[in-house]
Amino acid sequence: PADWREYDGRAPRRRGQAEALDHLLGQVKTVHQHCVCHEPCKNQPQSRKHSVSKSLKHLFHPGSKFLKTLKRGLYLTAIFYKDDNILVTHEDQIPVVEIDDTYSCLLMQDFLWFTKVSCMWDEILWLRQCVTVSQSSCSCILQTRFKMLLAISQMQGLLGIQDLGQVFFEPVKDKQGNILIITLKEVKTNQTFESVRWVPICKLQTSRKSVSSPEEPTALDTLLISVQDKLAYHQRSSHALSPGLYLGYLKLCSAVDQIRVLVPEQLPNILCHVKIRSNPNISREEWEWLQKMASVEEPVPVEPEAETSQNHLFQELQVAIKELMNLVNIPLQEAKDFRLYSQEVLDFGGQVSFLLLLPPSDDVCTAPGQNNPYTPRSGFLTLPLQIFELGEEG
Repeated sequence: PADWREYDGRAPRRRGQAEALDHLLGQVKTVHQHCVCHEPCKNQPQSRKHSVSKSLKHLFHPGSKFLKTLKRGLYLTAIFYKDDNILVTHEDQIPVVEIDDTYSCLLMQDFLWFTKVSCMWDEILWLRQCVTVSQSSCSCILQTRFKMLLAISQMQGLLGIQDLGQVFFEPVKDKQGNILIITLKEVKTNQTFESVRWVPICKLQTSRKSVSSPEEPTALDTLLISVQDKLAYHQRSSHALSPGLYLGYLKLCSAVDQIRVLVPEQLPNILCHVKIRSNPNISREEWEWLQKMASVEEPVPVEPEAETSQNHLFQELQVAIKELMNLVNIPLQEAKDFRLYSQEVLDFGGQVSFLLLLPPSDDVCTAPGQNNPYTPRSGFLTLPLQIFELGEEG
């Protein structure tokens, strides 16, 4: 049957977007080729000599090694795993490098910026060059972000690999003031790494001696205890839905420094959902019917004529809404105030499509301090919106 887009002749939302972004990045790089941060210091031999000396000092400085213990500060740790094995240093530690030992800025802003940088692991040197031009007199935030880029370069150099993987959706903290930003990557080939070796995860967990009390574990101890949970999250984040049409539930909650979105633990890269049917296509006739229903201020639940595609969709939606409300623990009678997003069908690769069910406009996003009367059952997470967007893009 005819596609729903024929109703108003619209083009696919994502058509040409990747190409446009690549073109934009190319333009930015072209402009930066003539920027002062990329110009050789021909007229400043002393400054250049100092810069080279500083770079060499950084290469052979003790700080260019993996850390054995943490002191108060912000750190980057990379978890590489293969089957039931994990990469560790020669001291049987998960690889950790320091970002900042005097960290005092807003963590969430910097953390979300770091997650965006993870889309450009192979461009870290270029990003560092762009930031260094004003590093001597920049703000606390810019200084921290420059240090993040340095730590990434250090981790890449020590491991001998550029791609550090996916950023875990929240840092690990402890009461001593340590903060760990975690990246996760599954190794599926016989890849060669430097300064590290493979050990079974269970052996690492049983052999490592904790340096903290059970009441106040360090960030490293907390990470080691929960590493299997984090690996499970990482694997689930790459799972794909089977082909079909789905009904998704959009629920947000806001805090002072972020917006979070409700997702299922088993598929954290996708909204809460139920499957409507195996055919992902919405026909033009079905879409016309949905548009008519959405345009009525007080919809009257009148079924379409029997044996039509509209009638089949109507019945399928009734079943899906009941199932979805039960899944997220919302009484079915509350669904009468919910709305079906009627601007478009969300399409993911042509084989998976979504209709979205929205709460009343005042309840789409729960404000700080506002009670949510309908708490989902166990098995759900709230992810920072930017983390969810990165996972969905992946």
